[in-house]
Amino acid sequence: MPFVVQKYGGTSVADSERIRAVADHIARTRRSGDDVVVVVSAMGKTTDDLIRLARDVSRVQPGRELDMLLTAGERISMALVCMALAELGVAAASFTGSQAGIITDGTHTNAKILEVRGDRLRDAVARGVVPVVAGFQGVSEAHDVTTLGRGGSDTTAVALAAALGAETCEIYTDVTGVFSADPRIVSTARRLRQVSFEEMLEVAATGGRVLALRSVEFARNHHVPLHVRSSFTWEPGTWVTEEVPVMEQAIVSAVTSDASEAKCTITGVPDRPGVAAALFRALADAQVNVDMIVQNTSLEGTTDISFTVPRTELAAATAVAESLTPTIGSAAVFVDEDVAQVSLVGAGMKTNPGVTATMFEALAREQINIQMISTSPIRISCMVAAGSADQAVRVLHTAFGLDG
Repeated sequence: MPFVVQKYGGTSVADSERIRAVADHIARTRRSGDDVVVVVSAMGKTTDDLIRLARDVSRVQPGRELDMLLTAGERISMALVCMALAELGVAAASFTGSQAGIITDGTHTNAKILEVRGDRLRDAVARGVVPVVAGFQGVSEAHDVTTLGRGGSDTTAVALAAALGAETCEIYTDVTGVFSADPRIVSTARRLRQVSFEEMLEVAATGGRVLALRSVEFARNHHVPLHVRSSFTWEPGTWVTEEVPVMEQAIVSAVTSDASEAKCTITGVPDRPGVAAALFRALADAQVNVDMIVQNTSLEGTTDISFTVPRTELAAATAVAESLTPTIGSAAVFVDEDVAQVSLVGAGMKTNPGVTATMFEALAREQINIQMISTSPIRISCMVAAGSADQAVRVLHTAFGLDG
């Protein structure tokens, strides 16, 4: 019998009416002949409310206790969905992450999945029961409850699909699929019928918020096709698969933007071997994620190094850089938070010259200055002033013929 994993996000189960609609869709999927395993997120803004409550109670939130608190949201959702299914005459049983056999490392609030022991879920399916699993959570090898970080329910769903051998993993959300740009920025953005895993990884990494990056990595590594759909319309959405047919492959598939990073510049750095290594090793040891890096041409034996980091890690990055300035003999550290990254993503870039020139020309016509540049075989990213980011996205969307 065909087998599918369905994941429903927070907006999909935001209230009782939405939960009943989700249960009805699960029941119809079951009646059509498919076996189903369901993964649910916390209702609406429940997770945000729990975080706010924790902050109101204490300035100190130990990771173990925060994980124990936050997993309550998904447990509420899974029980309510099972009750709604029971009303429809569909046998269902709820499972926490630990009951579903999701084994993680011991990193609280951002754990990695090590193994999925899905025997209890397989047994439930074999008995004709729909398992409803709490997303975003697991249990460590030390038997502590853990959470998987941002987008953790997506990762839960994909991991279960891989472990249980599902034909596909359906991700239900409040949008109808993956678009060529954020429709809130570009009103003419088009829904993409199909994108490759590689393209989706770049979209997720450069500001696309439809799928969590870790879930796409998991899907690619374990060859799990994803179908991103809306739980409000139930219409077909976007397929994320191994490869897109060559005939359908656009030069540029999507334009993304990300205003969550800041730029850090260290001036007057001695131009000698080992200086950059010392800097970026210290940043890595401080758990700072570095994205774009630019080193200027050496002038009179010194150079400038600029790099971008998540704004949430800027304080740590600045502290590391300032602590090294006496050691490496640099002059000063400067920070700029008024920046945003704008990116082009498309597998067709590999075989089509001139994409970079077209991008730079389009931005130049609008007097949008490029501060930093980063590339991969299927992506070009530019750092621009934050206030110019939306304009840059619209200009590039038009320049590459993506307007619907």
